[in-house]
Amino acid sequence: MTEATTSYLGIDVGSVSTNLVILDEHAAVVAAIYRRTQGQPIRAVQEGMKELLELIAGRKIEIQGVGATGSARHLTGVIVGADVVKNEITAHAVAASQVVPDVNTVLEIGGQDSKLIILRDGVVTDFAMNSVCAAGTGSFLDHQSARLGIPIEEFGSYAVKSESPAHIAGRCSVFAESDMIHKQQVGVATPDIIYGLCHALVRNYLNNLGKGKELLEPMVFQGGVAANAGMKRSFEDALGVEVVVPTYHHVMGAIGSAILAMELELEPGETAFKGFSMSDLVYETSTFVCDGCSNTCEVVRIKVEGKTLARWGGRCGKWEMQDVAGRGGRRAPAASRG
Repeated sequence: MTEATTSYLGIDVGSVSTNLVILDEHAAVVAAIYRRTQGQPIRAVQEGMKELLELIAGRKIEIQGVGATGSARHLTGVIVGADVVKNEITAHAVAASQVVPDVNTVLEIGGQDSKLIILRDGVVTDFAMNSVCAAGTGSFLDHQSARLGIPIEEFGSYAVKSESPAHIAGRCSVFAESDMIHKQQVGVATPDIIYGLCHALVRNYLNNLGKGKELLEPMVFQGGVAANAGMKRSFEDALGVEVVVPTYHHVMGAIGSAILAMELELEPGETAFKGFSMSDLVYETSTFVCDGCSNTCEVVRIKVEGKTLARWGGRCGKWEMQDVAGRGGRRAPAASRG
């Protein structure tokens, strides 16, 4: 009889993508899912869980720990029964350190935001985030690839064909697009325009996030945009160093959260994981405003089958609760934690 493989589940739910991974006890990827959130994080997690189940069909997998991260990490932690809920900075840093143990700089560009993480001796010492400007993010590049009629998967290969990148204004997505249109109108070759755009977006990233920071090797580039070879090459041109793109660059947040769950060293059956069957439950979310004080906090409430599963969002914490215990009788972590 085949023994079940001890595994760990990591889930990263952002505004653009929802990523799920299963790692084995050596932190090797067993299965990975990358899908669009499409404004419905609960549905994205449930559909992602179904896809994971299909990927591991026929294999005996025992989930011994679950981690959640991303902008919807609290919600995710509640519905799946996460053992650890942590922010994206921590998750991405942990994942990068797994790939390159002595990593000093993590460049991360996702669908709608960018992050820069500085580590020294495996510890995060500084970071910066940009969730305001769209220039350089995956959604902006998706828009430009559609406008140019080039599949986003081919965007990077066009860029690396260029030997003379056009100068594109990259400080604002509106200006960048206007500049690209002008370059097209005067007959600049498409590869030069695309590579010029990559250069502009890297300049924008380094000016916004890297200013005043010491960016040392080794460097790891992760997030969905790391798939763009033109962006990798532009970072290397600007920084004068090699930039490492991990194989699973697009799901590094999920990998980091799974590793954090692994580090808890839970005993078999101690996890709060509610099982893959949670993908069949009907969850309802609602909000209400607390009038208990002048803060007038908006509190989020989630129900399943008519029962309140959790509440969070108040500054004082009086509304935060979780009624449903995870597997093994262990209560899942409070949604406000991490």
